[in-house]
Amino acid sequence: MAMQVRFRRVLDALLIAFALTIFGTPLMALAQIEFPSKPIRLVVPFAAGGGTDIAARLIAQKLTESLNQPVIVDNRPGDNSIIGTNFLAKAAPDGYTLGLLANPGIAPGPLMRASMPYDPIKDFTHLVLVSTAPNGFAVRMDHPAKSLQQFIEMAKARPGVLSYGTSGIGSSGFLTGELLKDRAKINILHVPYTKGNAPMNADLLGGHIDVEFDGMLSVSSFVRGGRLRLLAVTGVRRSPLFPDVPTIDEVVPGVSGEAWNGLSAPANLPPAVAEKLRVEITKVLALPEVRARFQDLGSTLVNQGQREYLAHIERENAVNGPIIKAANIRQE
Repeated sequence: MAMQVRFRRVLDALLIAFALTIFGTPLMALAQIEFPSKPIRLVVPFAAGGGTDIAARLIAQKLTESLNQPVIVDNRPGDNSIIGTNFLAKAAPDGYTLGLLANPGIAPGPLMRASMPYDPIKDFTHLVLVSTAPNGFAVRMDHPAKSLQQFIEMAKARPGVLSYGTSGIGSSGFLTGELLKDRAKINILHVPYTKGNAPMNADLLGGHIDVEFDGMLSVSSFVRGGRLRLLAVTGVRRSPLFPDVPTIDEVVPGVSGEAWNGLSAPANLPPAVAEKLRVEITKVLALPEVRARFQDLGSTLVNQGQREYLAHIERENAVNGPIIKAANIRQE
C-alpha cells in the first residue's frame, strides 16, 4: 500500500512537471501579452515647455492610442536632469514607469561628477534611441555681433566679459561652449539655467547674458519672431529650419555637439515587456506625422534599438571625456 502511495506521488509530480513544460511558457506569454493593464508614467527630467517635454507629450499621445492605456507625462526637473533620471532608476521594473532621458543624466554628465545616485548603464533598460538635435547659438537682435566670427572677435577683445547661457553644466550646449572656448582661444563666462530655458531666454532678451545655446525649438520661435538672431548651430550639419545659418564647425573646425533623447526604463525589465515596448515605440516613431513633428522641432528622428542606444552612450563619453578632463569640469 505504501509503495502504491509513493508511486502515485511520483506520477503526480511527473504529470505536474510535464504540464508546466508544455503549458508554462504559453501561460507566461499570455500574462505578458496583457501588458499594459493600467496607465503608464513617462518621466521627463526637465521642466514643461522645452523640446524634450514636447517630444514626450507627442510620444505619450501616440503610445496611448497604440497601447490602449493612458501614458501620462510626469515632469521632474532639477539638478541638470539628475532628479528625474534618478526617479526612473529607482522605479519598479514593471514597464509602468518609462523616461525620456537626455545628455546630462546619462552621458556624458556622469563623467563630471565624483558620485552619482545611479549607474547610467546598469540601473536602466535603455530601449530606443529617439532623436538627436542641434542647439542654436543666438544673440538678441540689438547685439553688436552679426556673425559668429564677429562674436569671437568681440570675445577676444574683451576676455572674461561676454557670457553664454545653457541649460546647465553637462548639457550639450555647455560642452560645445567649452570646446568653442578652447578651439577659438576665447574666454567667455558660462551661466547655467537648470530650471528651464524660460529664465535663460528672459535674461538673453533682457541683456543680462550675451548669447545662449538652446534647443532649436525654443530658438527658432524667437528668431522667426524677430527677437533673436541666430549666429550658428551646433552639430555636424546645417539645420533644415535655417539652411543659410552656418554650423559652428564651419567657422571653428572641430566644434560640434548635439542634444539627444532616448526612451528608457528601470533595470531588470522583463524581456517580453521590454520587447513589446520597443516594438510599440518604434512603430510610433515611424508614423509620418511624428516624423514631421520632430522635424518641426528641429530634431533628427533616429529611432534605433537598444544596441545602437548603448553604442551612442559610449560615443558620447568617448568624444566628451577628453574635453571634460582637459578643462577639469566638475558638477556637484
